[in-house]
Amino acid sequence: MSKNPVVHFEMPYEDSERMSKFYTQAFDWKMNDMGEQMGNYIMAHGAETDENTMVKNPGNINGGFFPRNADSPNQSPSVVIAVEDINVAIEKIKEAGGEVLGEPMEIPTVGMYVSFRDTEGNLVSLIQGLG
Repeated sequence: MSKNPVVHFEMPYEDSERMSKFYTQAFDWKMNDMGEQMGNYIMAHGAETDENTMVKNPGNINGGFFPRNADSPNQSPSVVIAVEDINVAIEKIKEAGGEVLGEPMEIPTVGMYVSFRDTEGNLVSLIQGLG
């Protein structure tokens, strides 16, 4: 991997059915509810993917929606940046003046994930994929 590409977007939802219906009708996206075991996260597929749900065409990304939660700092749309080593990236973010929000968490079958705020207050996330 090179240049730490944006690989995913995330946005909150208040009503999962309303949100899924909107993006399906408006953009023909395929919505995949991951269920309670994955925090009611809903994957949004607008870009063509392979059998492992990886985007086929460089430059295209898919994303996901999470339940809005007043107790969580991630309540705005954000992008996810892929990194080779999440711990190295965290240190670089801190050195550059960003604020890491908590500790990296494991997302089963995906990898390690953590959110941060950049120097402008924007919410951004990191993902270190498996393998």
